[in-house]
Amino acid sequence: MTTSVHDLGKLRLDRDTPPGVRRAFRRSLILAAVAAGLIAAVVLVVRRGAAVPVQTVVVTPLDAAGGAAGGGATAVTANGYVVARTRASVSSKVPGRLAYLAVSEGSEVKSGDVIARLDNADYGAQVAQAEAGVANARAQLIEAQADRDQMQREARRVQDIRAQNAQLVSQQDVDASESRAAQADARARAAAARIEAAEAALRFAQASFENTLIRAPFSGTVLRKEAEVGEVVAPSVGGGLTRGAVVTMADLRTLEVEVDVNEAYIARVHHGQPARITLDAYPDTSFGGQVRQVVPTADRQRATVQVKVSILDHDPRILPEMGARVDFLEPERPAAARGAAPPAPLRIRVPAGAVRERDGQTVVWLVRNGRLEPRVVQAGPVSGEFREIRSGLSGGELLLVGGVETPRAGLRVQPTP
Repeated sequence: MTTSVHDLGKLRLDRDTPPGVRRAFRRSLILAAVAAGLIAAVVLVVRRGAAVPVQTVVVTPLDAAGGAAGGGATAVTANGYVVARTRASVSSKVPGRLAYLAVSEGSEVKSGDVIARLDNADYGAQVAQAEAGVANARAQLIEAQADRDQMQREARRVQDIRAQNAQLVSQQDVDASESRAAQADARARAAAARIEAAEAALRFAQASFENTLIRAPFSGTVLRKEAEVGEVVAPSVGGGLTRGAVVTMADLRTLEVEVDVNEAYIARVHHGQPARITLDAYPDTSFGGQVRQVVPTADRQRATVQVKVSILDHDPRILPEMGARVDFLEPERPAAARGAAPPAPLRIRVPAGAVRERDGQTVVWLVRNGRLEPRVVQAGPVSGEFREIRSGLSGGELLLVGGVETPRAGLRVQPTP
């Protein structure tokens, strides 16, 4: 069969896309782009308009704050720890192996009670030996005294005979009898001295034996056991398995709080000043306190002064080494004095986290109508996680405390309770 040239030309394939398919593809691309733009715009609007939840605090002047009974407003706040004024790490006076331990954590002991005992068989033997030495010295004294008395009687008899008849006893015999009496008296005195030496040796042996008994130096509570039965203890740690202290104890009736007050505020703290103590463990409960001592030296590195505050409200929940916050209270002035004297300038304290640095200035961020607004202030140093605002606030403002790392003016926020 023969195929013509014209027939071969008709076999060419048409590779062009039909016009209807191209139009549908373009329309789909345009719709997808419009939809993506709308979604991005909605997301951007939502993000810009959503309020960020933040933590806030209302600014309250210190003079408006209530105080504890017998006190007024808070003058200074400082953080510290509960400590026992009377506290000791009790150790032995001599090295030895611990043979007996009579207490554990929480045990109540009286002054002089035996807390522990070392292995003291050798010290007991020394006491027995010293007691035997005292008994022997006393026996020798009795023998020496009897001999002395005999020699003295013999000397008096010879003197009497000489006095009655000088021909019967020579002067030499009288002198010899007096010499023997004097020697006997000297031997008796030496025997008495040996008794004193033996008794001194006994007291030394008894003291050494007593040193193996570890007694409570004062009445208190055992806080920690530092050694166990069988361990070697010594007055000072010598390394290895040697222990220093046997127990640590404290008198819980002498608990107080030691705080570090910034030296910029130490002028507001004085001896006998009332205080309010709040423990970190019980933030909803406060205890009465009173300044016992302002330590007369400052910490150069930290720029603080240590203040010791006695705890007036004794409570079994208060334990050594607990964290505490102390509010030093200003004495409440009588109503007549308040009316006569000019009103004191208001002082404002805010949490330290509310004060930030912005463009080289100290600022706080106010929350107004749901948006952030910066306010330049003059703030004092941190004291007890608070800072005093010396200018820039008047009270009643709502401040940003947390929730936003980098606040900016106009940011919408939602205060949370």
